Amino acid sequence: QGQLVESGGGLVQAGGSLRLSCAASGLAFGTYVMGWFRQAPGKEREFVARISWTGISTIYADSVKGRFTISRDNAKNTVYLQMTSLKPEDTALYYCAAGLSITSKGDGAEYWGKGILVTVSL
Repeated sequence: QGQLVESGGGLVQAGGSLRLSCAASGLAFGTYVMGWFRQAPGKEREFVARISWTGISTIYADSVKGRFTISRDNAKNTVYLQMTSLKPEDTALYYCAAGLSITSKGDGAEYWGKGILVTVSL
């Protein structure tokens, strides 16, 4: 059974940086599209970024474009989300997802992590 485990979250001041990691096990990682989503308190889950199985193609939400970078290391079965210039509105529970294809709504995701909290203070 496939499993995704996020790490790297925490508390950071506005303007700071964090790198999230998502380690996959029990699935053919190199064949899956990987995505990051987030859910802020009282809000719906929203798309953050997506990366193709080759790592060549990436897509970002407008709200994070230019500040966040998604990458993957297929040899380590891990996907990363480098977050810079963090803002208080980036505060959320961040989830990674894996699927043969994943829409911006999360449709198609076969596996989800349990989430990791990122808190950005003023």
